[in-house]
Amino acid sequence: MKKSLFLTFAVGLTLVFASCASKKNIVKDPIVPKTTSSTQPPTQTKTDAPIDKPMVTTVDHLKKIIDNGVSAKNIVTDMTFNIKIGSKDISVPGSLRMRRDEVIRLQLFVPLLGTEVGRIEFSPDRVLIVNRLHKEYIEADYTQLDFLKNNDLNFYSLQALFWNQLAVPGKNGVDMSDFAQFNVDGTNVKLTRGNMTYNWTTAANGQIVMTNINYASASSGASSLLWMYSNFRPLGVGQFPLHQDFQFTTTATKKLKTVKVAIDMENVKDKADWDTKTTVSSKYKKVSPSDILGKLLSF
Repeated sequence: MKKSLFLTFAVGLTLVFASCASKKNIVKDPIVPKTTSSTQPPTQTKTDAPIDKPMVTTVDHLKKIIDNGVSAKNIVTDMTFNIKIGSKDISVPGSLRMRRDEVIRLQLFVPLLGTEVGRIEFSPDRVLIVNRLHKEYIEADYTQLDFLKNNDLNFYSLQALFWNQLAVPGKNGVDMSDFAQFNVDGTNVKLTRGNMTYNWTTAANGQIVMTNINYASASSGASSLLWMYSNFRPLGVGQFPLHQDFQFTTTATKKLKTVKVAIDMENVKDKADWDTKTTVSSKYKKVSPSDILGKLLSF
């Protein structure tokens, strides 16, 4: 296992996660939706309009999207992780463990041997990056990591991407009070906040098949994230995409960088017998976020 593997992994995910910014300072109190609720049909204004035909509204489709989400509390799966950045193209075994509203943990292993080489762990209050190769780690809250702080990253935006769900900047989850913030055109859903634009492409049944996030700023450059979902399989109530494919492009690092990641999962389970918080050995050296991330982002 070469040093470049962990660097490639960490650089790629660092750039991707930094792009998933949520502008929570812009979000106001929840807005009562102006769209017509499917449970309260509008008064007919035309005397010849059929009164017994159900009306398909923005609310109807957004409810389908929410109802289509998995009900599982945990997602535990083995995976094959492929990342392409610059001239690097690496595939390794790994694991993904998520517990709703608590943690997103990605681990990479040495092929055949199964030894962990590194992990990135996100929880609502901290980010942990562990480099097993050099016995180094970062543990910091979001305000201590410039690449997160400057983009106002929110844990719940990342969770929505991995869990194949809608997101509202600065909020944990989406409910009917948020519906007026979305623009629905057929099966396409859009939300704009400041310099950030979210676009979701969905199927007629409300299944999200693609999320496209774009950020543009005169001072911070432009970034785009295209996250695609396929190979849906039942998991509790709803279906979960076992294949997730995302591509991130940014000029925020002053040089154009493109990262492509593909995650192929298998044997996905709602399994609860695992610890959500990683404890790092006292033999590991704690590294300043600016030191290690500066090295990673210059890779």
